[in-house]
Amino acid sequence: MPPTLPRLPRALGLAARPLPLPPLNLLLGRLTRRLSDAHPAMLRRLGDHAARRFLIDPLDLPWVLLLQPQDAAMTAHPRARPPAHDARIAGTLSAFLAMMHGAEDGDALFFSRDLTVEGDTAAVLALRNAMDDAELDLTEELAALSGPFARPLRRVLAGAERATGLHLHRIGGLP
Repeated sequence: MPPTLPRLPRALGLAARPLPLPPLNLLLGRLTRRLSDAHPAMLRRLGDHAARRFLIDPLDLPWVLLLQPQDAAMTAHPRARPPAHDARIAGTLSAFLAMMHGAEDGDALFFSRDLTVEGDTAAVLALRNAMDDAELDLTEELAALSGPFARPLRRVLAGAERATGLHLHRIGGLP
């Protein structure tokens, strides 16, 4: 039996509730543009699926994320009013992060139902393969956006990773 994924501490999920969406969307937009610029092969790997709208539904957070790869856009939306989408991927934040950082196999997460897919499954598979090939590292991508705060941000995220067990960096990368 595979190890159990860590859970987002309930206090963090509750703390995210009052966050205003405009600043979160600003950060998500900058991060998505950074990913698109730093990993152009990801968009090429998606092919026609780059035009799809992916609803990423972290079940332990109060909002859903709409990813539009072709536009290098990601926005947060209230869970009660999800936007139109072609595919929905739902699961805990820890499952998404583990898949993104290579700590868990995406297929295994789908078969164990840690992640579920609805809608255009071919597009979701293409997205997962593009992310795997890009070897994304959320800590390093956020550090690249933070300028002179990169070093302290890396330390904060490493501490958060140790405290929560969430995978916040690429396996084999910098902690």
